[in-house]
Amino acid sequence: MMREAGHEAAIFTRSYPLNQAAPLERFFPAEIQRDRYTVSLKGLRTVKEILYSSSAVKGLRSLLREFRPDVVHAHNIYGGLSTSVLDALKASGTPVVMTLHDLKLLCPSYLMLNHGRVCERCKGKRFYNAILTRCHKDSSIASAIYAVESYLSHLSRKYNSVECFIAPSMFLLNKHREFGFDPEKFVHIPNPIDATGLTARGETGGYLFYFGRLSREKGIRTLISAYGMLKTDVPLYIAGEGAEREAAEDMAAHQRGGQIRFLGYLKASPLGKAIDLARAVILPSECYENAPMAILESFIRGKPVIGARIGGIPEMIDDGVNGYLFEPGNPEDLKRKIEVILGLNGDRLMEMGRAARSKVEREYSARSHYERLMQAYGKALGA
Repeated sequence: MMREAGHEAAIFTRSYPLNQAAPLERFFPAEIQRDRYTVSLKGLRTVKEILYSSSAVKGLRSLLREFRPDVVHAHNIYGGLSTSVLDALKASGTPVVMTLHDLKLLCPSYLMLNHGRVCERCKGKRFYNAILTRCHKDSSIASAIYAVESYLSHLSRKYNSVECFIAPSMFLLNKHREFGFDPEKFVHIPNPIDATGLTARGETGGYLFYFGRLSREKGIRTLISAYGMLKTDVPLYIAGEGAEREAAEDMAAHQRGGQIRFLGYLKASPLGKAIDLARAVILPSECYENAPMAILESFIRGKPVIGARIGGIPEMIDDGVNGYLFEPGNPEDLKRKIEVILGLNGDRLMEMGRAARSKVEREYSARSHYERLMQAYGKALGA
């Protein structure tokens, strides 16, 4: 988007086999494995890279000498590049804007989720609670690493060098304000979606659809329970992979047999077609969602969304206009909202789809996003 608008733009990230080719990738630090933590020399090196990555600092310094950016826009640096890059940027005098995609600044495990339940025990920088509860992947070692990372970042005031934080939802902005961050450093800029070449097909669709990660916090069990209570011939399709797939398939087999179909991981084109042919999309999350792209991807194709009333979801779904909201973790309430969707005639369903598409074009366009980003960059540059 920046290049199309006439700006020079470069990317800095870790090396990874699935990365797209980048002109300055020779400066990228090497890939690290974060899925397993072992007591070994390799494991200790991984921990060091997570807490403070010397290789990321070295690579970034070299890139800065060659590219010389006016401003750096950071995304999800923690745990990968590490907050060490903020030191390199501060030393170079380069202003930093950071988009917050989750609650990592407030919670070592980034989701504010403790064994499937919303948790705010670390409020007041009491990050030791992550260790006591083993909230990150139910691992004492992983939880301790990320608790230490959070303490180091805050005690060394790493984030003070960020000129402007971008919150894609007002929920996220207000949660950081509630936890003591300076609201003057935050701006609300919704995530964009590019509508180029995408049209709402206007079909009522033949099934209910969920797509996303198959994990406990996404509410898959609540969805399957709700569907099991329905009296309908309309099937439920579930797309995605994750730790909950086997348990979800077992649960589905005992609920409605062949009426619940698991599609696995879908790439962009088949996923788009699957959304087009759905009657409605369901987002049953039970964690503090920020601003789910699944809603925008559904809205842009003219599909209403039934979503849980949690996190930033209620900001995106206008209840009864472009979808419906239900109480998170409540299968009976979700069942009632699904029954409403199933009871709508074709004209009313398409009317909701048009309202969904209209909201995306009005509030989540790439053009609007670009204009707001430029304002944030100007703020960082002192303009």
